[in-house]
Amino acid sequence: MIKGDSADEEFLGKMAARTRVVCTTVGPYALYGSKLVAACVHQGTHYCDLAGEVQWMRRMIDQHHDRARASGARIVHTCGFDSIPSDMGVHLMQREMRARHGVACAAVKYRTRDFKGGFSGGTVASMLNMMEEVERDPSIKNVLEDPYGLNPEGERRGLDGPENSVAQYDDEFGAWAAPFVMAAINTKVVRRSNALLDHAYGTEFRYDEATLMPGPLGFASAIAMSGGTALLNAAIGLGGLRRMLAKFLPDPGEGPSKEARESGFFHIQLLGKHPTDASYDVRGRVRGDRDPGYGATAKMLGESAVCLAKDELPSSGGVLTPAVAMGDALLERLNLNAGVKFTVEN
Repeated sequence: MIKGDSADEEFLGKMAARTRVVCTTVGPYALYGSKLVAACVHQGTHYCDLAGEVQWMRRMIDQHHDRARASGARIVHTCGFDSIPSDMGVHLMQREMRARHGVACAAVKYRTRDFKGGFSGGTVASMLNMMEEVERDPSIKNVLEDPYGLNPEGERRGLDGPENSVAQYDDEFGAWAAPFVMAAINTKVVRRSNALLDHAYGTEFRYDEATLMPGPLGFASAIAMSGGTALLNAAIGLGGLRRMLAKFLPDPGEGPSKEARESGFFHIQLLGKHPTDASYDVRGRVRGDRDPGYGATAKMLGESAVCLAKDELPSSGGVLTPAVAMGDALLERLNLNAGVKFTVEN
């Protein structure tokens, strides 16, 4: 065990030189993570984190992608609940569609069916810091609102528009659906995967996420969640109100109890759509056996680090996504070791 300061560039460089992979949970990453990424890129050391801070990931891509390709360092953000179920779920649907029918899915739908877990003080801190950055630099809002905001330069276009913000009935799942809180991050990661894979999913590939509200109260629940999400987004966008709300939210380092982590879970349904024939559509599920934000996320991050350290991977260096960096190797590890099961329905 060694101790150091996340602002000490000399220490970070020496630490990165001593290891094959750095696995970090020191956030908000926009405040404490940039120098560590730079050290890993310089040393050619692989790296994984839990970042969901789109504005910071955009900066890391712009500053380090080409250098990481040259050094061989695989820099992989979003190795937790955001965005492994999304990114690896799409990877699974695309793999299955090609195996069955020889084509890529024209679209994939991700629908959160059910989950139970506590709220993270670290996530709150990252979200509040992101809005503080927007207040200081309004141009950051363009990155956050662009559906292709994490794509490479010249490839920030496609058929997907802004994330859905209202309740809608989803015929293909037979239930009302409301906005999913992590969609604005996850969808950008999936679209970056497609771009980095030379559009293996297709140049017209579409992807979206939502939360299903089944049952007789589905409509009312979807309306309530949509309205609540809109009010929360409006509140955190106002500096004075945001800072007042922060007093009632968990602090960094606070989170669900051990009991809550172990009793938590998540259940996600996936639909991969065939380009021309709906009878060939592919369906799948992602299930986790712990609290999404802490219990399952810890195991997903751990398996990502071991995968980067030990597995033979086809990807080269760069600022990558989980699916691009690790693909099938990570999918196998998650199914075997992390209590996160990716399955395809017959």
